[in-house]
Amino acid sequence: MRLIGAFFKMIRLPNLIFIALTQVLFQVCIFYPLYAGNIPFRDTRNFIFLVLASVFIAAAGYIINDYFDINIDEVNKPRKNVVGKQINRRWAIAWHFMLSFTGLVFTAIALPVFHKWYLFLGNVLCIALLWFYSTTFKRKLLIGNVIISLLTAWSILLIFFSKVSVADALLPYHYSQPKFFRFAFLYAGFAFILSLIREAIKDIEDMPGDARYGCRTMPIVWGTTTTKVYTGVWLIILIITLVIVQVYVLQFRWWWAVVYSVFFIIAPLIDILLQLRRASSTKQYHKLSNQTKLVMLTGILSMAFFYFYL
Repeated sequence: MRLIGAFFKMIRLPNLIFIALTQVLFQVCIFYPLYAGNIPFRDTRNFIFLVLASVFIAAAGYIINDYFDINIDEVNKPRKNVVGKQINRRWAIAWHFMLSFTGLVFTAIALPVFHKWYLFLGNVLCIALLWFYSTTFKRKLLIGNVIISLLTAWSILLIFFSKVSVADALLPYHYSQPKFFRFAFLYAGFAFILSLIREAIKDIEDMPGDARYGCRTMPIVWGTTTTKVYTGVWLIILIITLVIVQVYVLQFRWWWAVVYSVFFIIAPLIDILLQLRRASSTKQYHKLSNQTKLVMLTGILSMAFFYFYL
């Protein structure tokens, strides 16, 4: 049982559940209402395989990250790392390759490869980026943060483009497609910006271990104050964007969605912005990182409203 628990800890089971939940909500609460009566044959089957592919590839990414970060994690989070302690490094790398391969197999099953070949290549690129992120990009200024944020947004865009081709996205074939496009990129953009914010906060939190092993993250290169300004600017951009969206939504009289967004997304983001200004300890930055993750969850859960409104 201890080994099973260590395995689930290594693959970050709660994060995998979050990825699957995001894709399920996008499918059930946005795609189904918009395309009611026009759901393609085998769509649900293909969707399930795509979710499994996303989960397996993400799990492989978490494993390879821990594999290459053993020394840094010994400083930053000595109690959380299981690779090299409870799980042998050889088994960890084996699991990485097995899960990555299985994720690609599920992608191939889910998609008509000859028509959606670019999505299969997209998941191949995800695996490659997760590998090079763990070996190189994570230790570089900004690029690692951008890669993780893009991959976070990809979990939504993958589902969108599995339904709609690139050409159809530009030239809609269905009257609901413009709405589907807006929802997909609204939530993908939200996930992208919030991931940028969280990654910057985590960089400050992880400074001790990163600095010891020669990483060139933002707080190490630019300093903590500049990194906090950078993060604060993104928070302000996201808050203003969400306020504008709520003003737009008010014309449809979606009152409950607006109330939810104000109290469970916008207000917590303002609170994070205010706390960030005062934060100075690793414990405070860790708390802010967790709060940012919680806001991402409440933001994704807001999709549930559209099941009733669309």
